[in-house]
Amino acid sequence: MLVRTETALTHAGARVALDAALARAEQIGHPFNIAVTDGAGALLTFARMDGAFAISGSIAQDKAWTVAGFGGLATDDFYRAISSEDAVREGIAQRGRVAAFGGGVPIVVDDAVVGAVGVSGGSADQDKDVASAGAAAVAAAAGRAATTREDTP
Repeated sequence: MLVRTETALTHAGARVALDAALARAEQIGHPFNIAVTDGAGALLTFARMDGAFAISGSIAQDKAWTVAGFGGLATDDFYRAISSEDAVREGIAQRGRVAAFGGGVPIVVDDAVVGAVGVSGGSADQDKDVASAGAAAVAAAAGRAATTREDTP
């Protein structure tokens, strides 16, 4: 095969993710930075909620970029995968944009990673919760049940 056809997240899809993540953040009652990328990790949309730490904006973007760059592996799952490998964990930490901590999740449609949501500003669990709301909204809007990489073999 010389060419492959891929499903890609559009700006409209990214806005669905962003809006759902913002709604979840409002429910939590905490300000977050939220980034949505395409499947290659290119930023499609971003929001910094009032009161969110400015420096967390780049962290949110790095979390989404990391998910896309590692084939859709959620950032907390990525950390667990490397946590017992000292050399790998320390080496990854030297790689500028790689974020191996909770808050980055893939957007999966028809078993394909089409994008990622990265969130920063709360605890790792809160960040993942907000990001997951965004990813699930895209899957639901596409008329499919929300899936994560954990749901697939």
